[in-house]
Amino acid sequence: MAKKGKSIFLVYADIDPKYEEEFNAWYDTEHLADLLSLPGFLDAARYVAEKGGPKSLAAYELSSAEALKSAAFQKFRANPSPWSRRISPTVIGKNTTRIVGEQIFPAEIEQPERGMAAALQIGRMSVPEEMDPAWNDWYNTAYIPGYRQVPGVLYARRYRVVEGSTRYATVYEFAHPQVSESAEWNHQRQTSSPQSDKMREVMTHASGSPGVYRRIYPQ
Repeated sequence: MAKKGKSIFLVYADIDPKYEEEFNAWYDTEHLADLLSLPGFLDAARYVAEKGGPKSLAAYELSSAEALKSAAFQKFRANPSPWSRRISPTVIGKNTTRIVGEQIFPAEIEQPERGMAAALQIGRMSVPEEMDPAWNDWYNTAYIPGYRQVPGVLYARRYRVVEGSTRYATVYEFAHPQVSESAEWNHQRQTSSPQSDKMREVMTHASGSPGVYRRIYPQ
């Protein structure tokens, strides 16, 4: 069964430590399972920030962004459980951020059977309209392909954000959270393309981006 689709749904929040135990129990024993029972939700996992933020991240793999417009999802949102009304990120979270992205790189769904990675690095960024074509060409052809060859990088995808405060999101799937601290990663960053310095300068990152996240559920 496919666990990867054409879209991703990311929910970030900072949670007061006094709520963490109940928040984690709600997510792990009720909320994720409820969402995965809905059409178009293919897989999900929860992560905690090792670098960047917000601290808490729930990542959902969607068949397409239309999964969030389905009658089943709308009914679910309109009828939250008593527990959800008390402890969800929209109730107790700070810096709560939702990102819905449609995959733009690679063009096709590859290795659709792979599960949720042990760690993620996610960049949330925007670029000026006039730089958009050149920046995307650089990212897709000169920048991200080299990172996909770095040891510990399991996969890498880019998304155009259709709901959220940034224009793009890049999601690297890591074997462990330290991948982007390796010599091989730094070598790729320094030698990826003669255009890289210029193209990095035109990017505006969201607060806490890029963030490195370690999976905490399922373990």
